[in-house]
Amino acid sequence: MSIITTVEQLETLYGLPGEASVVKELDHVIPEYAAFIEASPFVALATSGPEGLDCSPRGDLAGFVRIVDPKTLMMPDRRGNNRADSLRNIIRDPRVGLLFLVPGSGTTLRINGRAHITTDAALCASFTVDSRPARSVSVIDVDTVYFQCARAIVRSELWNPERHVDPKSLPTPGKILEITSRRNIDGAAYDKE
Repeated sequence: MSIITTVEQLETLYGLPGEASVVKELDHVIPEYAAFIEASPFVALATSGPEGLDCSPRGDLAGFVRIVDPKTLMMPDRRGNNRADSLRNIIRDPRVGLLFLVPGSGTTLRINGRAHITTDAALCASFTVDSRPARSVSVIDVDTVYFQCARAIVRSELWNPERHVDPKSLPTPGKILEITSRRNIDGAAYDKE
């Protein structure tokens, strides 16, 4: 097996990025990039901390990530499993990566930046959904923003309903918890809840 261990070896294999790959990267959100953020109901949030890396799903109604200005975004945190891995990481290392998906679109939008967490009551209330304010809000300072190539989504046929997996063919979260907890957690009750 041949292992690549240097950037030079990688560049020999792949070459340098073309002009289109470079000019699309900006240090702020332009209206064309804002359109993707406003249409997206889902973003993967990547963080890093002392325990390692985390990539967590975040989703809500389209446009749930608020554009404050071209250099600042805000993302609400909703009720979840309380692991708070991403939030713990942000406190210790503010670097974040976001990958926005828009159902039906092959294009994704990538944002890298730095975040901090606030529990300002008025701000959390401004993100209220179904009478529930956000538990906290991540304020993201944008360092870089650019669209990602659609090839991965096109190849995966992610939006093709004929390729969707029947959820009944997969183990449920309750079933997994029942097994990993050595039956200390009632899987059927967890799934019902």
